[in-house]
Amino acid sequence: MLELGWFSAKLFFKGKLLRDPIYFVQKTAIAAAIGSSVLVLFAQADIPFYLPITLSSLVTGLIMPFLLKDFKTK
Repeated sequence: MLELGWFSAKLFFKGKLLRDPIYFVQKTAIAAAIGSSVLVLFAQADIPFYLPITLSSLVTGLIMPFLLKDFKTK
């Protein structure tokens, strides 16, 4: 498992892992923006701070598969 991760990391840093890196960065930025927006909105409420963090992480994790459904590697 570690060998697979190490190999993928080497390919990523060489620029040979992703077919369209701009697509990946764009979709990841969209998810991060949505997650940050959810965090800021829920952080304004009078609830413990761990709840907005948990909710924003859950929302971001739920939308990532939908945003990256057409993601291809080499």
